[in-house]
Amino acid sequence: MISDDVVWKIPLFDTNFAEPERRAVDQVLRSGWITMGDQVREFEERFAAFIGVRHAIAVSSCTAALHLANEALGIGSGDEVVCPSMTFVAGANTILQTGAEPVFADITSVSNFGISPADVETKITPRTKAIQVLHYGGAPCDMDGILDIAARHGLSVIEDCAHAPGAKYNGTACGAIGDIGCFSFFSNKNMTTAEGGMLTTNNDDIAGLARRMRSHGMTSMTLDRHRGRAVGYDVVNQGFNYRMDELRGAMGLVQLGRLPDANRRRRNIFDRYEIRLAPLNEITMVSPDHRPDNVCHILPIVLDEEFDRDGFMTALRRRGVQSSVHYPPSHLFGYYREKLGCGPGDLPVSESAARREVTLPLYPSLRDRDVDYVCDAVADVLASGNVVN
Repeated sequence: MISDDVVWKIPLFDTNFAEPERRAVDQVLRSGWITMGDQVREFEERFAAFIGVRHAIAVSSCTAALHLANEALGIGSGDEVVCPSMTFVAGANTILQTGAEPVFADITSVSNFGISPADVETKITPRTKAIQVLHYGGAPCDMDGILDIAARHGLSVIEDCAHAPGAKYNGTACGAIGDIGCFSFFSNKNMTTAEGGMLTTNNDDIAGLARRMRSHGMTSMTLDRHRGRAVGYDVVNQGFNYRMDELRGAMGLVQLGRLPDANRRRRNIFDRYEIRLAPLNEITMVSPDHRPDNVCHILPIVLDEEFDRDGFMTALRRRGVQSSVHYPPSHLFGYYREKLGCGPGDLPVSESAARREVTLPLYPSLRDRDVDYVCDAVADVLASGNVVN
């Protein structure tokens, strides 16, 4: 059993906060208004401009954004949404929340964890309403292939951009390619507000519906009534409490300003890993068409079949290097096996990759010598022979 008090020499991730974030939060606290207001509105406007979309709607999490995306597209009981299994389970969970059914598609290869358009095509039925994709690790998936399928079958496209703020595909920002983009500002993401998310779209109707639904379907907000711009409100849609607060809005404004530099540093770190790990034939780098517009959220590698993944991670831990797994396939979780009849063999590429994937440390403050230490540790563990099955 792993102790709770492990002190890592190289942690998996680290936050990227400084004095500007602290000042921004302090100013909100001193203002006396901490629920959704001007800071959130400005964050939305700047984020929309950064992505290049008409609308950005700040919410409490990427999970909330995904749920609102499904609801705003009218997805419901009897519908199906094709989605990846190699992602955090929130994607599938939010489809089920609408009464629809997630239909899992495989990844492209063990070096490209983007959803496979070829497999997506095989999963389309008359019940299919949308395709949900993940830009895994900050690398855009094959959106040309996905958009072609969507156009031929009359489907909506939801982009899960949790890993990809600032990533681009053929010059267009992730989150501005499909019908709706969903972003995460969780603590380990490229930019963070501790918790929080954003929904982006160029569709005015979707934006209006999402804005109302994030706050109980109400026609006016608390700040409007506080400032005398509204007296009462109506409830015109089903709604939820998915609002973002002013503290997170203020943090988001600072973090958004720092994001381009942070993403550049992430790419430099990824490049160093790629060079240092290239001589190791026992691993495969997960780096589909590693182009300058990727934002390198995580550093995933895939071990050869002969190696014991748990033993490898334990050996890294003994050297003070934290590692993780991204992700256990959603279709193999007990709940989905029981509810949908999923099971081993359904997605052979995802299952093979998931058994062998290991995520190594990557964050902007990681120093070159830290990268070298991790790479040396990986090489030493593989050379020791102690992690061979």
